[in-house]
Amino acid sequence: MRESAGIRIGQYAVASLFALVSLYPIFLMLLSSLKTNIEIFKSPMALPESWSLDAYRKLLDQVPYFDYFWNSAAVSVISVALVLIFGSLASFYIARFHFKWNAALFFFFLIGMMIPIKLGIVPLFMLMKQMQLLNTITSLVLVYTAIGIPLSVLILTGFFRTLPKELEEAGRIDGCSNMKVLLNIIVPLMRPALGTVMIMNFITVWNDFFFPLIFVQEEEKKTIPVGMLTLFSEYSTDWSVLFAGLTLSSLPMMILFAVASRQFMEGMTAGAVK
Repeated sequence: MRESAGIRIGQYAVASLFALVSLYPIFLMLLSSLKTNIEIFKSPMALPESWSLDAYRKLLDQVPYFDYFWNSAAVSVISVALVLIFGSLASFYIARFHFKWNAALFFFFLIGMMIPIKLGIVPLFMLMKQMQLLNTITSLVLVYTAIGIPLSVLILTGFFRTLPKELEEAGRIDGCSNMKVLLNIIVPLMRPALGTVMIMNFITVWNDFFFPLIFVQEEEKKTIPVGMLTLFSEYSTDWSVLFAGLTLSSLPMMILFAVASRQFMEGMTAGAVK
């Protein structure tokens, strides 16, 4: 009994150490946003000598931060919603309807994870230009949806296959169509997998710097990662303002993970235990 208690204490100690190492950079970022530049260079690890929100005021004065924020929010929410919708439909079809090209179709989606989409940035740019989608949120939504669907199909197809078919058969006996079976019976059981797909895609879209830099040049349509680039000057950088912007931009991800963390953990471990 004592041996098992000692093992558990050791496990908690290791977990606490990993949590401390993971959370310390976030804590340091928050502290730096409350310091002056002199304090950041003089004592980067210490607490602020005087707690001040001047960096946040400067941030809102120097850049249209809320415009960047809403652009990032719109792109992230719309892209993740489309990934969940199309990924669920494709996964349900692949997992539950068997036909000649079933395996080939599943492999076709997996190819999207094997080939880096950035290799095709020139054709993508020309395509967006021909479609007159440059400097629009639509161009980013289309790219992020295409990037997110392969991973969502991989996760959701595996989760679909773990669900008993008897549930769907009972729904069809009651007169449900395939769409009603998916929406009313399957989707409520898929919250862990959907939560996993949602968090992983949201973080990818929210933090992406590459595609907004290529497709969006107008200041009022930039997202947070590209908009924050204006805070870097050639000879000097106001690091306290930069840390303030990073702190604000990290809040949505932390809130999302806090809300959906249970579903995320269940989705990551689904199928690990019989």
